Amino acid sequence: MRAVGVNPWVWASPVDDQALATLIPRIAAFGFDTVELPIEQTGDWDPARTRDLLAAHGLTAAGVCAVTPPGRDLVNTTPAVASATAAYLRGCVDSAAAVGAPCVGGPVYAAVGRTWRMTEAARASCYAEFRRAITPVAEHAGECGVSIGVEALNRYETSVVNTVAQTVEMIAGLPSSVGIMIDTYHFNIEEADPYAAVAAAGPHIKHVQVSGTDRGAPGADHFDWPRFFAALDGTGYDGAVCIESFTAENETIATAASIWRPLAPSQDRLALDGLNNLRRLLR
Repeated sequence: MRAVGVNPWVWASPVDDQALATLIPRIAAFGFDTVELPIEQTGDWDPARTRDLLAAHGLTAAGVCAVTPPGRDLVNTTPAVASATAAYLRGCVDSAAAVGAPCVGGPVYAAVGRTWRMTEAARASCYAEFRRAITPVAEHAGECGVSIGVEALNRYETSVVNTVAQTVEMIAGLPSSVGIMIDTYHFNIEEADPYAAVAAAGPHIKHVQVSGTDRGAPGADHFDWPRFFAALDGTGYDGAVCIESFTAENETIATAASIWRPLAPSQDRLALDGLNNLRRLLR
């Protein structure tokens, strides 16, 4: 059966050593198989300590989430910012390798919430700029046995890549360590046919995030989950699927993710309902 994971953002931000010490035992007790680990700032959690903590509770690291707040950009920015962002991403790769995570995923091209209009020529130039900037990071990732999953976001969060087709165009020609991270929340907004988009992403899929269409528990919403998983199975991707949602209790993350109300009676309930729904769907 496919592994099911969860991101500790469901409960806390930042996800640091203290948060993981509390949440990893709880996540294991709930019955999850694996954990997605965000790095908001380099050094938030210690890789060796986290590796041992996961192992002690029978969990694995499904992936590392790269986080792009304002000022963390590879495109349409200054050389200094691009260099600092590349250094941050290399650090994410090193942390992923240290905890045994196969992928670093996220909107690794530009800060979340940063949008600007582009002509066709400007978009082509932007994508070329991304390829130049990410190539050294991708080569380092390949040497470490880690992949990079580029995540398309919805139109309100970026203007760089919103769809699988755009993402495939942007990563064309990059090392095989670079592919796509799927997030069903963004798929539901941007893809005219999200299930066909899964098939189109198929050869490039490195990691999969799932959440309800309201950012709540997957399976308690209007998304056609059996059809989604049938499409995903058809791609040959056999990695984990990880619940990504957020707590409304932390002002920074709630504002960044536009979580203005509780998405479940409790964050534990959101995680457990999502896990139970996914187990049923993946039987």
